[in-house]
Amino acid sequence: MQALVIVGHGSHLNPGSSTPTFSHADTIRETGVFDEVREAFWKEEPSFREVLRTLESDEVYVVPLFISEGYFTEQVIPRELRLENWDVEQWDSGDGVSASYTTSRAADVEKTIHYCGPVGTHDSMSDVIMQRAETITGDPEIGEGVGLAIVGHGTDRNANSAKAIKYHATRIREMDRFDEVQSLFMDEEPEVDDVTEFFSTPDIVVVPLFIADGFHTQEDIPEDMGLTEDFREGYEIPAEVEGHRIWYSGAVGTEHLMAEVLLERAAEAGAEIGDASERVRTGTAEVAGD
Repeated sequence: MQALVIVGHGSHLNPGSSTPTFSHADTIRETGVFDEVREAFWKEEPSFREVLRTLESDEVYVVPLFISEGYFTEQVIPRELRLENWDVEQWDSGDGVSASYTTSRAADVEKTIHYCGPVGTHDSMSDVIMQRAETITGDPEIGEGVGLAIVGHGTDRNANSAKAIKYHATRIREMDRFDEVQSLFMDEEPEVDDVTEFFSTPDIVVVPLFIADGFHTQEDIPEDMGLTEDFREGYEIPAEVEGHRIWYSGAVGTEHLMAEVLLERAAEAGAEIGDASERVRTGTAEVAGD
């Protein structure tokens, strides 16, 4: 038997924080490729510490629904899962975006744990970002004459926080789909407040590389970009800002295609997923068409 555990941050203050985790778990559960699919959280129940005890499967694939490699993926989650002999060097990621997986045992359960890198650094996230741009504009061919801004939190306390954003900006830029691609941040330079200064294109699609919509994506970023002076009054999409039309998508983690990234992470660690990835992508295309 094989199980998939999707681990997210969760929140005591924002009830919507866990919504993407449950949604993507449901999508994967419907494919039937795992005998068990569980969600686990740091700030909600079920917890990281207890989730393995709820499983019957001997082979467990744990995928963090986090954007970056860092404190939670390298310290908190392995500790709470009680992974034996865990060492971040096992991930072989010296650049902060290359973690794949490592196989271990959990100290208090007789199970093999395949601990995967976060979804946010997987190459397929570039596809999710572009899908997000298509979804918000309603244009499956979006790109020509359009700029793309990928927004992250950024922080001076953890250099890895910005690496995933820059990584995907570079990958998408090299695809030559959009006229301009920029990585912007909330708490470091270049800042999202000045989004219009970094683009010459009349249309700018802004995609926040966050897992869930919350305080930052629903309040801070719209106000910082000038979409509205008060988020409680709402704003139009697209919005006219300093001579540009801004298409603001909200958190990338809510995109249906995220389920495929979770599946691919598990498959790279050895999970047998058959054609589940293709079925999820097909279902995503149907949702977008609707």
